[in-house]
Amino acid sequence: MDLLVVGLGNPGDGYATTRHNVGFQVANRLAKRARAEFGIKAAESRIAEGSLGGSKVAIARPQTFMNDSGKAIRKLLDRYRIEPSQMIVVFDEVDLPLGKIRIRERGGPGTHNGMRSIVNVVGEGFPRVRVGVAPIDPSAEIADLAEYVLSPFAADERPEADRVIDRAGEALEVAVRDGVRRAMDRFNGQ
Repeated sequence: MDLLVVGLGNPGDGYATTRHNVGFQVANRLAKRARAEFGIKAAESRIAEGSLGGSKVAIARPQTFMNDSGKAIRKLLDRYRIEPSQMIVVFDEVDLPLGKIRIRERGGPGTHNGMRSIVNVVGEGFPRVRVGVAPIDPSAEIADLAEYVLSPFAADERPEADRVIDRAGEALEVAVRDGVRRAMDRFNGQ
């Protein structure tokens, strides 16, 4: 396997359409682009294996619940015998407005508990794609952060959510095919 792409989320139908499961939703879009199915259950994850632009890619959705994502990540890295630098993690970002994507080559976990779990296990040396889920209106306040991220997008937000999830899937495909820097150059300014 050349690359591991991990979408963060929580398992179960009750979480499927929530803001916190944007990582799973983007992973699903990337799997479609790679013509891969999530048919493998291993490393505490659901995994789809395929190829994009000549690169063999494993796309994983950890089933450990968000706050224990690091546990599944360690098992995935061991399964594929790859280093953290050969992994890209995609996740929801409450510090970015809905519709925005930020790609970084490395960095800290910020306020995201799933990322904190991963960084605690493997360090900061892996690329990540942050997908904004905060209100588009910067003056809007979030009363309860946990309740906010665990709720589905409002009906008027859904078109923008679908658009950014598609764009994040495209950004991941560019990262796999052409490298993370190319994806950063193309998608970070939007």
